Amino acid sequence: MTDDRPAAFQRARSAEQREIRKQVILEAAAELLAEMPVSEVSLRELSRRVGLSKTNVVRYFETREAVFFELLNRSLAQWIEELPTELPSAGGPDAAPAETVTAALARSLARRTLLCELLSALGPELERNISTESVRTFKLAHGTLLAALADLLRQYITALTPADARQLVSLTVVYTAGLWPFARPSAAVAEAQLDPRLAGTTVDFAERLGRTLHVMVAGLLSLG
Repeated sequence: MTDDRPAAFQRARSAEQREIRKQVILEAAAELLAEMPVSEVSLRELSRRVGLSKTNVVRYFETREAVFFELLNRSLAQWIEELPTELPSAGGPDAAPAETVTAALARSLARRTLLCELLSALGPELERNISTESVRTFKLAHGTLLAALADLLRQYITALTPADARQLVSLTVVYTAGLWPFARPSAAVAEAQLDPRLAGTTVDFAERLGRTLHVMVAGLLSLG
């Protein structure tokens, strides 16, 4: 971040200027999340990183949770846009087996550390200090993105019904939120897991998520 950032944050006078201000705040939040968990990122720390007072940051986002909501949806949108380049062939006679698709999906998600971190914090951390209107706005946008992801996955696993695809996406979020913290243990836990007797407690996020999604897809398809 440059030293002249405060000067750049004069009051925005157009929608374009406001978007630029918001983007700088979001980039600062992403930087902080690379250094510490969501729970340790305060609005005060975010304001300090941007070079603004808390009052000025609140002009763009009402709380730190609102910042992370926006960052989550933008990260999700970017992933959906890039995902087709990371999945095997879609549809047709050369289409990959569902297991190959779910494994590739899990590996792709595992590479998005920021997205996984925010998804894992969504329920226990982010949906707390936030207004009803902000939650509504976030969830409507979030739901639209998840629906787009479901439509995309049906191109690769064509036997899924629209309802099955939506369930697959919904549970991908749930499984990510559940598995991610265990795949990123504290230093003390990671050291304890070096004990051969605890080898089975380690979590390879991509492998475990891919396997879980494969089992779920197999179950959905068998139910018809």
